[in-house]
Amino acid sequence: MEEAIGIAEAAKKENMPVAISFTVETDGRLPTRESLKSAILEVEKRTRQYPVYYMIDCAHATHFADELSHHEPWGERLCGIRAHASQKSRAELKELAAPDAGNPKEFGMEYATLKQHIKHLNVLGGCCGTDHRHIEQIALWCSELFP
Repeated sequence: MEEAIGIAEAAKKENMPVAISFTVETDGRLPTRESLKSAILEVEKRTRQYPVYYMIDCAHATHFADELSHHEPWGERLCGIRAHASQKSRAELKELAAPDAGNPKEFGMEYATLKQHIKHLNVLGGCCGTDHRHIEQIALWCSELFP
């Protein structure tokens, strides 16, 4: 979180817009054990809400979906997700000889479920193990959910 604050402050000093993206573990918490909610609220407080929005990256949707099911004001600041394809933890993925592509269709469906519950979510992409198949599935399952 300190890194996120430093990035936001540096961007602020240069009058440059910035989005902050957090990585979470399989339990939806940051590697530092903080909740996503507390990290976003702390960055908001210490930077006077400078980041344009927040994202989640490098975690499978099932790792953080429960954290996003609560309709709280901090969640309104979360606008993007770049999930990885595998449901394995980041530690398990490091042990693999090749990336785990997971199931592209389920990947797209999970994004659609998130988008249905988080209307302001508008940046959707992939991270570790994703490729054109995953992005095609995001487009297939989510395109009608955008106004």
